[in-house]
Amino acid sequence: MHSEKQLSTKIDANVPTAARMYDHYLGGKDNYAADRAACEQLDKVVPSTRRLAVNNRRFLQRVVRTLTQEYGIRQFLDHGSGLPTQDNVHQVAQSVDPAAHVVYVDNDPMVLVHGRALLEQDERTTVIHADMRETDAIFSHPETQRLIDFDQPVAVLFNSVFHCIPDSETDGPSAVVKRVSERLAPGSYLLMCQLVSEDAEVREFVTNFMDQATHGHWGRVRQEKDVAALFDGLEILEPGLVEVSTWRPDSEVAPRQLTQEWIEFGGVGRLP
Repeated sequence: MHSEKQLSTKIDANVPTAARMYDHYLGGKDNYAADRAACEQLDKVVPSTRRLAVNNRRFLQRVVRTLTQEYGIRQFLDHGSGLPTQDNVHQVAQSVDPAAHVVYVDNDPMVLVHGRALLEQDERTTVIHADMRETDAIFSHPETQRLIDFDQPVAVLFNSVFHCIPDSETDGPSAVVKRVSERLAPGSYLLMCQLVSEDAEVREFVTNFMDQATHGHWGRVRQEKDVAALFDGLEILEPGLVEVSTWRPDSEVAPRQLTQEWIEFGGVGRLP
């Protein structure tokens, strides 16, 4: 495990990262040839990945807007936030209430550089450089302490990130969720989703491919039952755990995930 001080701050343009690949799929410019080449290879086996990335981003935006507008949430802790793009969490939340606070967490040094440049003018939003599994370091970070009041409900976001970490009793997804939940006030919310496939060949190929491409910075594509287990003890908001393009869509004509070789699966749970 890494603490904030031990994480590398060097950007290696030759090794793809999930954050930069996601940026490429969303049409961003903060990625390198290695990231684009990895996306090209991935598309040969799972061609719906670009649509999946776009739908996932829209899901995140709908969740943040819903939690701010309908559930009164005013503070967000976004794990593995990725590179800044359009309609980021703080922009969506602050469009409802300009006083909303957001802490972004990512271990990719490029996210830190771009995020801090973007947020220099915003006292209510910050980016911290940390591994999402370092719950103690994240929660005790001076910037987190400055912006988040853990005596009040918080929305903790694990959006499309758990497939980036391996199973582990101490640092796997379920251990991280347990650690985080223990620190939250009742009435807090957790957004959790990840890439899943019920096709064993797809799971094996993508897991092996991404593990090699990112030099071991990957976990695995899981199944829907694995994601469902993360919500044990939480009150799941309607419409339940679903393929994310179907979570409270903005309209009947909203884009859906058309192919099912792998999907982004999850939802939002409330801490009772």
